[in-house]
Amino acid sequence: MKRILYLLFVLLTVSASTQAQTLTPINLEKMIVRIAEIEVYPEYLTEYLEFANEVDRLSVEREPGVICLFPMQSAEDSTQIRILEIYASEEAYQSHIQTSHFLKYKQGTLHMVKDLKLPSMKPLDTETMKLIFKKQK
Repeated sequence: MKRILYLLFVLLTVSASTQAQTLTPINLEKMIVRIAEIEVYPEYLTEYLEFANEVDRLSVEREPGVICLFPMQSAEDSTQIRILEIYASEEAYQSHIQTSHFLKYKQGTLHMVKDLKLPSMKPLDTETMKLIFKKQK
């Protein structure tokens, strides 16, 4: 869990840099943060990873409201995938799940996913998060 929180900190720092470059204001109170917990059937792992990397890359490149989609694979069990997801708002998330690249990922991987959990996360220290974003300006 400490590694995930550290990664969240690093990714917020990197994504803040991207947000600063596009001059999109960030409202931390509206932001959606979650860590998707995905278990993939072993026989589909390689194919699933290709889908995941494509949707994450396209989403970050094309959607201003997608601050971060960062897929990770467990070092202990390669079928365990975690995706750190940060959206600027609920509207940005709803827009994201209607895009053609997300729908391609979702429909293409349904049979590959053994288990999926989408717990929303609540930042513990929004004041420090604000400082992270300010540092990148």
